[in-house]
Amino acid sequence: MMRDKIIEALQAVKDPEIDSVSIIELGMLEKLEIEADTILIKLLPTFMGCPALDIIKNNVVKAVSSIDGVEKVDVKFIFHPPWTSDRVTDLGREKLKEFGIAPPPRHIAETGEWQADCPYCGSTYTTMENLFGPTACRSILYCKSCKNPFEAMKPVSTLM
Repeated sequence: MMRDKIIEALQAVKDPEIDSVSIIELGMLEKLEIEADTILIKLLPTFMGCPALDIIKNNVVKAVSSIDGVEKVDVKFIFHPPWTSDRVTDLGREKLKEFGIAPPPRHIAETGEWQADCPYCGSTYTTMENLFGPTACRSILYCKSCKNPFEAMKPVSTLM
């Protein structure tokens, strides 16, 4: 019962840079421990050095502290196991797409390439315009089908 309330509260904690996707949908929750009146939440950062970690931590503490019976909330960021884009849920991928960001690209084993589909038209006919996007975890791509630029989450191998 308490666990469900905490997960529901965490579902309301959004990524500060992509406010339509929760930390649950991004797959950041690694461990949740409930001991008497203390809640320990272990989160995986989506990349090393993310400047939004303090904001996320404060938002988690605020959301979970609002639950009746919770006295103390401890949030820790851990780095093992490392977060990978495979942790993003199907709903998270859809919400990223609706926001105009291509979900994390798929790795094509035969060629070793990454493929990011256009979030606007779904085309695979895309190209990398700039590895460096508006944040360290996103790149700028261009769709050659619908002629729209778009952002894509970087594959985890480029973030470490």
